[in-house]
Amino acid sequence: MAGGKHFLRGLKSGGPSFAAAGPRAGGDRRSQRLTAFEKAARYMPRGSGTAMTIAFFTLVGVVGASYGGQMETFRATYGEPYDAFARAVGLGIDEVQISGMVELRESEVLAAAGITPLRSLAFLDAGEVRKRLELVPMIRQASVSKLYPDALAINIVEREPRALWQLNGELFVIAGDGTVIDLMTDARFARLPFVAGDGANTRSQEYIDVLRAAGPIAGRIRAGILVSGRRWDVKFDNDLIVRLPEMEPVEAMQRLVELEKRERLLEKDLIAIDMRQPDRVAMRLSEEGAAAMAEAKKKPAKRKAPET
Repeated sequence: MAGGKHFLRGLKSGGPSFAAAGPRAGGDRRSQRLTAFEKAARYMPRGSGTAMTIAFFTLVGVVGASYGGQMETFRATYGEPYDAFARAVGLGIDEVQISGMVELRESEVLAAAGITPLRSLAFLDAGEVRKRLELVPMIRQASVSKLYPDALAINIVEREPRALWQLNGELFVIAGDGTVIDLMTDARFARLPFVAGDGANTRSQEYIDVLRAAGPIAGRIRAGILVSGRRWDVKFDNDLIVRLPEMEPVEAMQRLVELEKRERLLEKDLIAIDMRQPDRVAMRLSEEGAAAMAEAKKKPAKRKAPET
């Protein structure tokens, strides 16, 4: 999902608009000017006069309730008193426009931002909301704009999930820079490349490059294991381990692809192929493969019958 709008139920009150008073006939120049309050009233939402009156008595009631020990009940029902007041005069949050979502859901963004129907636009700190959003590992960057009187715009830039990383028995979703996004609990990330080992998260791009070099045999690769923080072992679906060199692992994988074309190595009884030397390849047979080879050596070679 690239983005969308989320609507929150507001607490607006209807009623006649609060109109600014005009100049009085015969008044002096000072009386001809609109007061600051009258100017502000021009931009206030329709019904603000009645709403402000209601809000005033609401505020008075809140003060009384606080002395009566009912403040917590009020907060649970209406939110903070100042937010309730702002919503009553038309400055609630009735619409949230969210853009930039790819993996995240609207509900996750709203929860991270702390946006609920009990908040108000007037008393919302956009900078604080941005900081809250950027604490989410999946979110690399966020911007928040207040659109008066009752809308909020949120734009996020997500970190792209690049791989799954196993460490100490736990599986994490990681970004390209190695940032841990979350525990692996969602099947939608099962498609990602799998790496294991201490520090493998920060070097996952090296393994992804190796996968690309594997070309036609990449589909049979199941994991990359970082060994001693220096080089990669690649594990195939038949449990074959290919040991790649610390330097130029991509070139070594390309050599393996060429060998596979000629020798069909993945179909042989091998448990390891050592590609760490640029001029030779060492292979280790499985127990079954070694036994079969030993048995074959024991059998005497058949001699050809002499020609007559």
